[in-house]
Amino acid sequence: MKMNKAERLNKELIFLNNKHTFQLNDLMTEFKISKRTAQRDLDNLQAMGLPFYSELGRAGGYKIINQYFHVPIYFNYEEIQAIFFALNALTRLSSTPFEASYKQIREKMMTIIHDGQQKQIEKLLEIVEYWGTAPVSAPIFLSKIMKAVIENKGIKIQSMQYGLQNYELQVATLYYRNGIWMISAYDIVSQNWGDFRCDEIISCHIFDLGKHYKSLQQLKRERTVYFKKYRKIPFSCSLTSSGKEHFLKNHYPNMSLQNDGDAYHLTGYYSETELELMAHYLISFGKELTIEFPTELKNAYINQLKYMINQN
Repeated sequence: MKMNKAERLNKELIFLNNKHTFQLNDLMTEFKISKRTAQRDLDNLQAMGLPFYSELGRAGGYKIINQYFHVPIYFNYEEIQAIFFALNALTRLSSTPFEASYKQIREKMMTIIHDGQQKQIEKLLEIVEYWGTAPVSAPIFLSKIMKAVIENKGIKIQSMQYGLQNYELQVATLYYRNGIWMISAYDIVSQNWGDFRCDEIISCHIFDLGKHYKSLQQLKRERTVYFKKYRKIPFSCSLTSSGKEHFLKNHYPNMSLQNDGDAYHLTGYYSETELELMAHYLISFGKELTIEFPTELKNAYINQLKYMINQN
């Protein structure tokens, strides 16, 4: 689909903002425009704040005066709606390291749009509601964890998740699941991988990893290999269409959804230590799921159901 002029100029600003030099042909090729259109666009870009001058000589072209100059970026109304929509969703998600900033960002964004757009945005935010899992408890070290990841450092934590334990970790992923912030991290001392609840961390200190440092890409590759070796027991369950919807709303990385044309199947792998956790998860499907194999998983599932019945 062909871009309109305003959209094209905005994309050209972004395209040129981090360049030292460029040729007119760069714009012509990147945006599939004629030489005459490219020349008119350069006049508009200069008027919008992009500082450059033409260079003489055989090579010719243009040189940007200051590559760190922040040119203005323009948003159309649909993009403005998307920004406010996303901000509003984040404020409802859970505790985050940026809670104090959301209100300020919203107020600043409101000042750059005209009154008519402000009223439309306020109406949008009034009619849209978010119904999700409320945060179980607010973690207090999210900012510190994020700082460690960004600065390629580790964290020394004390956690109450499995009783009071000390860990030295390099974090690969920070994620939010069912009202709980979690980290997937490599334990430098035990050389194992684990998932840790952030709200169970009672102390957290950043430290230099030194020789133990691994890039984020390396960490994620090693985590994938580790869990493939760790989770060796295959399982399969048949699902109804309602069961499929339940899976899409709530599932784990070791699971996938298959469709053979006649039915849906929940398949994957788990470890021996995850047997009770798996049975507990599958019970949440109610009558929308039937365990096909293995027998050990069926038995654990039935035993948990019997325990629940005997409790009542």
